[in-house]
Amino acid sequence: MKLSRLWRTILSAAPLLLLLPGASPAAAASPAAGCSLPSAAGVEHVIDIQFDNVHLRRDTPNVPSDLEQMPNLLNFLQGGGALLDDHHTPLIAHTADDIMTTNTGVYGDQQGQPVANSYREFTSPTSTVSSSSFQYWTNTTPDGTFNALDAAGKNAPAPWVPFTRAGCNWGSIGTEDTAFEGLGDVAKVYGPNSPQAQEVASGSPNSFADFIGIAVHCAKGAALCSKANNGVADVLPQEPGGYTGFNGLFGHKYVGPQISPNGPLLDLDGNPIEDNFRGHVSLGFPGFDGMSASVSLAYTAAMQEHGVPITYSYISAAHVDADGVDAGPGQAGYVARLHAYDQAWGKFFARLRKDGIDRSNTLFVVTSDENDHFAGGQGSPAGCDGVHTPCTYGAIGEVHADLNTLLQQAGNTTPFTQHSDSSPALYVTGQPARDAAVTRSFDRSLSGIEVTNPITGRVEPMFNFLTDSVGMKLLHMVTADPNRTPTVVAWGKPDYFVDSGAADCPGGPVVECPPSFGEDAWIHGTISAQINRTWLGLVGPGVRHVGRNETLWSDHADIRPTVLLLAGLRDDYQDAGCPLFELLTDRALPESLKDHSAEVLRLAQTFKRIDAPAGQLGLDGVRISTAALASGSASDDSRYAQLESQLSAITTQRDALAAKMNEMISAAAFRGRAIDEDQAEALVNQGRDLLDRVTDLADDQG
Repeated sequence: MKLSRLWRTILSAAPLLLLLPGASPAAAASPAAGCSLPSAAGVEHVIDIQFDNVHLRRDTPNVPSDLEQMPNLLNFLQGGGALLDDHHTPLIAHTADDIMTTNTGVYGDQQGQPVANSYREFTSPTSTVSSSSFQYWTNTTPDGTFNALDAAGKNAPAPWVPFTRAGCNWGSIGTEDTAFEGLGDVAKVYGPNSPQAQEVASGSPNSFADFIGIAVHCAKGAALCSKANNGVADVLPQEPGGYTGFNGLFGHKYVGPQISPNGPLLDLDGNPIEDNFRGHVSLGFPGFDGMSASVSLAYTAAMQEHGVPITYSYISAAHVDADGVDAGPGQAGYVARLHAYDQAWGKFFARLRKDGIDRSNTLFVVTSDENDHFAGGQGSPAGCDGVHTPCTYGAIGEVHADLNTLLQQAGNTTPFTQHSDSSPALYVTGQPARDAAVTRSFDRSLSGIEVTNPITGRVEPMFNFLTDSVGMKLLHMVTADPNRTPTVVAWGKPDYFVDSGAADCPGGPVVECPPSFGEDAWIHGTISAQINRTWLGLVGPGVRHVGRNETLWSDHADIRPTVLLLAGLRDDYQDAGCPLFELLTDRALPESLKDHSAEVLRLAQTFKRIDAPAGQLGLDGVRISTAALASGSASDDSRYAQLESQLSAITTQRDALAAKMNEMISAAAFRGRAIDEDQAEALVNQGRDLLDRVTDLADDQG
């Protein structure tokens, strides 16, 4: 699957009541020694799980949604906490950017990954190089900047730090950039002459299973990460406030024996967890696309049972058949996989209850990185639901578009490189200014491309929106490394995957590609309500029981501050999101919020509308940017200049206003500072005025 985590592997409520194989409930009666979160709500454990593309809403009216086919999870979230149906991604919506935003609480401009799951950067004005977004936290890119890059150009603060400083061990289970992502990471952390590096250098077939994807970042002095257990220094040289004396365990080779001391770690079905993707079988990490619910939740439970009370886990996509090929809603293999996922959730919850880990002492956070758009025709027979009548598809697969050929057909031969995607990031050779004649000609050519969609038969523009650096800055997509900033991002219609070469499947510059190894039937990354609107579930101490909620707007940046507030912790930096106050009980809220609840809610809601990339102001700004880039001619570019100037001024005003709002919200939530109601009301009114002006300007563009 071209955009899935498979390429990382290649390139770098009717729960069961029986204890499952590998469980050790006695070890889990309390959190790890030394871990006592200062939580007013009573949180002792945190279990944070992020799916790759699992849907709450139906993709086809007759076929139950992914979560409807996982009632053990759906009932747990709806029956004991909050399930938000109006939750959103950042932009661009991809696994890497989405998980980074969820785990750090900041957007791509402050964590370095607005273009994902890989990105290009200029190494000179005439050449670019591609880097994977999936790298260990302290890795650097070819131009010497950190892959995880904050707004000051330093290594972004690591997400485990508040927890380990509080005395709690923090586990990473396939979660982006917090465990080794490639075998080159081994020598960087253990040393080039270490036995671990020598194992990798020897070409051992076990290396991937031994070292990739699994880690524990320990509290200072924790026995779990001692030298005797093969712990090694957990080095974060640019962490705010310093970070010394902490150790980590990296890889299943060292984590596995600690969380499964009586034998090989078993998945929730009783099978040894092993890597069999690379033509051999090795006990250990099975690869990022091998993180089924049974595997990921087994790691999660085992860590929770053996001294790791804070776990962040990844579950790979369910929308594939038994051969790992993308399947459509209601296809037999897809339905079977969802059934297996549902059974795994039932076993997981039963096992945790045996361990004394439940909603009374544990904060459960479950979300999906994004919603994907299904690129395919109608299922047959008519009315098939997948559960009783399996669906089959005659037409399924992404629409591959060869942008290089399409531009040449439009008469534009400007050389460029691109990060291929449904929303390709394009880097014009020479790194010209956004308003240079060559750039503007390129923009206008992009806006004029029309194609015949082979799925629908309609003639349509291939791109819905265009943004250059001005629009990208509004969307929090411009990082501290100017070499990463594309010349333009072209946001395609959801059916399309835009490349710059011929497709593997036969046909012209626009052709539907049936799903196979390397192709997708599920598209994400572009701007689309179907893709950018996903879901979030919260259950545990301090979380109100509100069931399913379709009116509370939130996005991935809000998860981090919500978790920290419930845990009694805070970051050493300003999160871009804000806690979801509407979902929290009085016990979980500081007095500074209880006394001004109505005003702080209005402030937070207005803040999200103006600052979130997929919020009202961001999406209106994209419309303005698109009109600007499509406008003008070689002899008259005045409309472009005018609209870009207005959009730049909007961003400056938004940034200043959002900073004041965010500081007031954060001070009340995390530092006990009372809300000044008059000042808060003034900020809300300024925000609403700004929203009205931007919407009016966007509407004027047609």
